[in-house]
Amino acid sequence: MVGRFFSVSLTCLAATLVVHSVGVVASDTTDDKPLPTQVLNYTTSEAGNPFVDGWYADPDTAIYEGEYWVFPTPSYAYEEQTYLDAFSSPDLVQWTKHPNILTIKDVAWANKAVWAPAPVFRNGKYYLYFGANDIQESEALQGLIGGIGVASSDRPEGPYVDAIGKPLIGNYSNGAQPIDQDVFIDDKDGQAYIYYGGHSFANVAKLNEDMISLGQFEDGTTFREITPVNYVEGPQMLKRNGKYYLMWSEGGWTGPDYAVSYAMADSPLGPFLGVEGTRILQQDSAVARGSGHNGVIHIPNTDIYYIVYHRRPLSDTNGNHRALCYDRMYFNEDGTIQPIKMLVKDNFADGDINGWRIHGEQGSARAIENELEITSDTEDGVAAALDTNFKNQIFDAIVTLPEGSNSPTANAGILFRVSDIDLGVASVKGYYAGLSTAGRVLFTTFNGDEEETTVYAENVTVSLGVDHHVRVEAVGPNIDIFLDGSHVLYVDDATHASGSNGLVSFNGVARFGNVSVTEVN
Repeated sequence: MVGRFFSVSLTCLAATLVVHSVGVVASDTTDDKPLPTQVLNYTTSEAGNPFVDGWYADPDTAIYEGEYWVFPTPSYAYEEQTYLDAFSSPDLVQWTKHPNILTIKDVAWANKAVWAPAPVFRNGKYYLYFGANDIQESEALQGLIGGIGVASSDRPEGPYVDAIGKPLIGNYSNGAQPIDQDVFIDDKDGQAYIYYGGHSFANVAKLNEDMISLGQFEDGTTFREITPVNYVEGPQMLKRNGKYYLMWSEGGWTGPDYAVSYAMADSPLGPFLGVEGTRILQQDSAVARGSGHNGVIHIPNTDIYYIVYHRRPLSDTNGNHRALCYDRMYFNEDGTIQPIKMLVKDNFADGDINGWRIHGEQGSARAIENELEITSDTEDGVAAALDTNFKNQIFDAIVTLPEGSNSPTANAGILFRVSDIDLGVASVKGYYAGLSTAGRVLFTTFNGDEEETTVYAENVTVSLGVDHHVRVEAVGPNIDIFLDGSHVLYVDDATHASGSNGLVSFNGVARFGNVSVTEVN
């Protein structure tokens, strides 16, 4: 069973290069400041998803003042959605939070459900389009106020204030609820468009040069329906190599069928009406649920794109528990978008442990110097676990047992196919591949409160104070363990078929880095 998979170096695939800026037409995603010059060539959020802390959804993006910006919805009950935050980063790794860039006190007609912000820069002003009040069609007919508003600011972080004192779009047209707006400025002719729509209908309208009023199409109409097949909400317009990509979310936002689809056209107006899209992002039973409502980050002067979206943890039943993530978006030679895989990685370069759950009362866990340090004061252990559910997998991590800071019985390593960890490390069911301060590689089958079994690799030496690359390749009952690229142990064990992944330290201090879990078909 040795050598079934190609082993690759754990050297981070995220290369950061410096290039010289070439002529780029400023669009809705950029302001008039210099563009970023680093080529951020990642495969996913290499420092882990979610990439910021907190419950957020519906992200849209911009490049302002040479940094990447994400504008999301705080993901709480409608009555609590009374403000908007933003996040900025020079490298998509270190993020700065900008709280309360817009609040309902700045919008006289808004009182709840402020969501799905859409940023745009034009004529020296930063604009933020937003939905408010979750207006229903019957309420609009009764004269109640709600819909899509527009606010402006002199700074990307705000404060943004209401630009017109009323909704820009406050009524239903073609069945579309006035929410979930995206603003796009075509670099071909400078025309600005606003795409929007909930309740399974979508429209597009022209924005005038002032960005706070609507224009008309050649036939004298203001709104044009563009509803694709299975459209639900969250339109997003992207232009690449002269092609226009309309992206949207379909399915129920709390359900398993929530997903992102897209369609291509030669015009920003489509045709998209009645077009059946191609699904490119959906839930993964090993990683996350409810993946959708996206924005897109384009690295200037490259063909590198990232899809920014929200998703829900596998084991969380709260529909509002949505978190911000991004993954690489690749294109085929014909311009179509490849299916997007939600990758599981963490190099801890952002200095946080978002997405990890800490288990064990006597010890601690923290991110420090691009590593996760776990300290366990007892043999009961302390673990950091991901909310995953992998079956067949390749699990990589760097494991280090610091020299001179551990007891003779200390050991640490990786957990996989684990269940019941919420009950405590001592109650875990699953597998453990670890290194000991006695210099050995060990494999343990945990069976909860029942007796555990442990086997050791022969003729293998583990050095203290040295970074060791631990890899597990687990397919069905066949489990192979590698140390620093060499196969050291094979185990045939079918006790545990699937479960979560984690890192654990027993009776000492251990450091971990370059975590990667990959599904094997």
